[in-house]
Amino acid sequence: MSDAKRFWIAFGDIHQRVAAVDRVEDLAQASGVLLNGDLTNIGSREDAIHVLDAVARKNPRIFAQVGNMDTALVERVLTEREVNVHARVTDLGGGVGLAAVGRSTPTPFGTPSEESEEQICQWVHGVLKEAAGFAQVILMVHTPPKGEVVDRLFSGGHVGSPGIRALIERYQPAVVVTGHIHEGFGEEMIGRSHVLNPGSFADGGYVRIEETAAGLAASLRKVA
Repeated sequence: MSDAKRFWIAFGDIHQRVAAVDRVEDLAQASGVLLNGDLTNIGSREDAIHVLDAVARKNPRIFAQVGNMDTALVERVLTEREVNVHARVTDLGGGVGLAAVGRSTPTPFGTPSEESEEQICQWVHGVLKEAAGFAQVILMVHTPPKGEVVDRLFSGGHVGSPGIRALIERYQPAVVVTGHIHEGFGEEMIGRSHVLNPGSFADGGYVRIEETAAGLAASLRKVA
């Protein structure tokens, strides 16, 4: 696969429902699969393995992190499989870097992997600062930034992180893949950063990120 044709597929909020994996267009040919948290629904090791194996059968090039609904057992599986990218920067080659932060800011539901706004933003700041030397940066962050679309509840309220938004404004990663708020399916711009929330993968949403001569180009997709 030539560098000019590289692309990545990103999705999250899987919640152990993997039926859509076989219907993601070109998944096997992707340069990598970015799994943005909530692989399980407060699941076990076996649940995490089930999700990873379903994806790996199509494409073993996995970069994954936990969301708020994943337990420490799930994160341990990601680490054992050597696919855990939470709070890390990964060189994807060709001047493209992946900066990733999983878990989430506090919710009303007391889910297993919640952290303070301060801690989440500290991680986001750390990875974006470390990734600043890449020509193009993909930020994969489970918690959405405060915005107009990607953090909007059915009620119309917005629950995204103002701190993450401020860091996106400061560092301007080319593409931001977020999630957590299923009904926040959509996209918006924060400065030059293209921010996309594909919603729940259980509903078939995903992001395709393509490498072009002009830089990274991302689009929202749904399985057929």
